[in-house]
Amino acid sequence: MSLFGYIKKYGSMSRRQRKTELNSTLWFMPLWYIAGAILLSIFTFYLDYILDVGSYLPVGLGFSGTTLQVLLSALVGGVLTLSAFTINSLLVALTTFSGQFSSKMLVNFVSDKMTQHVLGIFNGSFIYVLLNFLYVTHEKEEYIFATPILSILTAIIAALTFVYFINHTTTWMQVHNISFNMNEKSKSVQESLIQEEEPFILDYEDGRVQKLPDEEGIVLFSPKTGYVQLADIAQIVQEAERDGITVKLEAGIGEFVLSEAPLLTIWTKNNVINDDKYLGFIEIGEKQTEIQDLEYGVNKLAEVAIKAIGNNDPLTVSNTLHQITDLLKSIGKQSNFSPYLGDRKGKLRFILDQKDFSFYLHKGFAHVREYANHNTAILSEILRMTALLAKVLPEKLHKDLWEFAYETVLGLQDCQLHRQDCYTLLDPLYKISKDTGEVDAFQSVKENLLCTIRVDPQFG
Repeated sequence: MSLFGYIKKYGSMSRRQRKTELNSTLWFMPLWYIAGAILLSIFTFYLDYILDVGSYLPVGLGFSGTTLQVLLSALVGGVLTLSAFTINSLLVALTTFSGQFSSKMLVNFVSDKMTQHVLGIFNGSFIYVLLNFLYVTHEKEEYIFATPILSILTAIIAALTFVYFINHTTTWMQVHNISFNMNEKSKSVQESLIQEEEPFILDYEDGRVQKLPDEEGIVLFSPKTGYVQLADIAQIVQEAERDGITVKLEAGIGEFVLSEAPLLTIWTKNNVINDDKYLGFIEIGEKQTEIQDLEYGVNKLAEVAIKAIGNNDPLTVSNTLHQITDLLKSIGKQSNFSPYLGDRKGKLRFILDQKDFSFYLHKGFAHVREYANHNTAILSEILRMTALLAKVLPEKLHKDLWEFAYETVLGLQDCQLHRQDCYTLLDPLYKISKDTGEVDAFQSVKENLLCTIRVDPQFG
């Protein structure tokens, strides 16, 4: 894509979409460092060649032009070498992430602030020393102070940054840090969503939501093919209130839609609406992003666990399941799951294609359960995590937890299991049944799973 194409692409994005895209690129942060290096180089030139600060200092603190030229040529080569090693380390890290864990993690590493700052320091250091090299002449009587001192300090900073980057990369690549960072990112997405929706949420469980009109609404079709990346909730509700209409989003955030497929349905009394205005509030892009897509974050964690199963790495699977559990706890405790949003008067204005807790529970654990392929060690860990959720989540979500645990164990009926494996599975299942009030159903599962195997008294 040409430079003009990139400018046009970013110019057509919304502010939030543009910020996310820029943060996931490697060139944006270094660009600021390069700009700073140019300004610092101009300031250095001003100190040495305009103010001539070297003439006010004792002899021996400055450098002649010839000596400085040799020094700067060595510094340029040294900084460039460190930059090459850094880029090589970066490529190794990205290759490792993609092969062993998940290709989706590349975006997390690239968008990490420390990674971008490190690349920015190396690019800025190289540009700064290179520009200083251009100012130096061959005059022996030239006496320069600021340029060599600042150039040497810049090279020292670059060397220290290289050591830091190696430590940062090796630390970031540790499994517990990877899964923790992904979990924190997903939580921040959830908190942002809650802040956006909270002022407009209508509690449909209390019957405060009006029924939709009986007549058919006006259907607006997707202008292009891609993923629904975000919906400007505040703008849609405000404009719908102003126009006296109700809007329904037919596709969920993160869902893939085709051009000319139904995207919005609008109920209006006067049948006069600005189609482009409301379609403009929905951002459709060529890839999934985490701007408003909580499902995408859950899927990334699940994919890490699935990759670890394929690599025969049970510790990574367990660690990732722990982070998925923490994320599901946050989703279950904080998310309202109401698809209905209204205006200041409580009138229904916007309907989202909202997912409930059971959907996220299935996305987080069910895919891992499928790839575990009757591995009782992994399945028992999933049940233990479900048991932890049953202790902390509201009672209204207990049915979802029990049904998931019940189906997990029920899928092992026809398998030949060792006695201890049966107990390992039944122990967390029994705890779930007690916390969710499904002890009677547990007895049925126990009999089907163990058949003639003797059951310990603790299971009733």
